[in-house]
Amino acid sequence: MPLSEQEQRLLEEMERSLYHNDAEFVASVGGTRLRPNYRSIVLGVLAGVVGIATLVAGVAIQQLWLGVIGFIIMFGGVLLALTPGRGVKATATPSPGQARRPAQARSQQGFMDKLNDRWDRRQDGQQ
Repeated sequence: MPLSEQEQRLLEEMERSLYHNDAEFVASVGGTRLRPNYRSIVLGVLAGVVGIATLVAGVAIQQLWLGVIGFIIMFGGVLLALTPGRGVKATATPSPGQARRPAQARSQQGFMDKLNDRWDRRQDGQQ
């Protein structure tokens, strides 16, 4: 069901307000874009195929140790293929409240402390 014009305007206004008032949250949620690492995918698939072949060969010649090694190679290949790629960080402009505190103090501050500070700033009218 499509949104009405009023709902679309309200949604756009809420989105602009979110970008304006909570840039830190927007940067943390939408700040990373993962790119696939094709080299890892190809190497992982090749290792998986070699692992399956080794596993089948171990079963065919009835050598348990060869089958276990094949399974480990196959498992490692799958893990290698599924590892996330490199992230590209988006840079966000710090809000005035963030510029006042040193970066080290911000990193040691807990999630609830940050929320409480933000709530206090909004109550004081600083936003």
